[in-house]
Amino acid sequence: MLARLQCFTTIGLVLAALAWAAWFGSRGAPGWAFAGALLILLGYALFLGAEFVLLAAVHGEDPAPRATAAELLRAWWGEATTAPRVFCWRQPFHEHAEPDNLGAGLRGRRGVVLVHGFVCNRALWNPWMHDLRRLGVPFVALSLEPVFGSIDAYPPTIDEAVRRIEAATGLPPVVVGHSMGGLALRAWLDAQGADARFHHAITIGTPHHGTWLARWALTPNGMQMRRRSDWLAALAAREPASRGSRFTCFYGHCDNIVFPPTTATLAGARNVHLAGTAHVHMAFHPAVFSAVCGWLGVPAGSSDTGVRAAR
Repeated sequence: MLARLQCFTTIGLVLAALAWAAWFGSRGAPGWAFAGALLILLGYALFLGAEFVLLAAVHGEDPAPRATAAELLRAWWGEATTAPRVFCWRQPFHEHAEPDNLGAGLRGRRGVVLVHGFVCNRALWNPWMHDLRRLGVPFVALSLEPVFGSIDAYPPTIDEAVRRIEAATGLPPVVVGHSMGGLALRAWLDAQGADARFHHAITIGTPHHGTWLARWALTPNGMQMRRRSDWLAALAAREPASRGSRFTCFYGHCDNIVFPPTTATLAGARNVHLAGTAHVHMAFHPAVFSAVCGWLGVPAGSSDTGVRAAR
């Protein structure tokens, strides 16, 4: 569903830009033709800019270091160049370009389950999957449905992915969640009592304590990610205090979706701050892939995920 929606959106924007340019160009107004088409195609960058202004304004007394103007600008550029490749290319047109790696000969090799976030699908992880396959790592990447449903609907899909990895390798996997995907992993652990079925959990920009930006959310999963939401409070109350020690949480002071910054941390976890890196771009930070490879027991130095993600 999401791939079709983003496909229609991408094609619609291109057609709208072409129609604008043709209309004003044919009437002898090349300046208006060029400026309007550019605004249609690149207007998202202005929207991203507004998010960075908000995150800076809302930082308040958060214990994470306050981002400098240079760090915010660098993060904005990273997000402005990463987001269209994810939302306008990989996800709408290449959702299944990288199939899961569950072939023969993987017994005894630690695998990984990749769980995307809000308005994403499994193609978010295409650069990861390319490199994981080259490194001989078993993996399953999910597309969570319903896209705008409750996070409580996602645990069965995650459980099936973990079972497939367990069947192929005989080992509990490393589980990785970006953004809302980290909450989906926690919901899976809660619903299934699955503490014995994962090796380590890594979350990237996950709103463990909600996000200020979700105050405007209208979808069930969006409202669950509001600061101090009843859903988050109930989930935290049910979790054993020791579970956090099995998590590594990446967060950042330039995350334009999940802020203030330490809302993406967990008590007892290894919380790692990534400076000058925005929300989607954070998934392709070399430190993140390196940490995953460390828990998988493979050499991260042979990966070029961050480079491929930038192409």
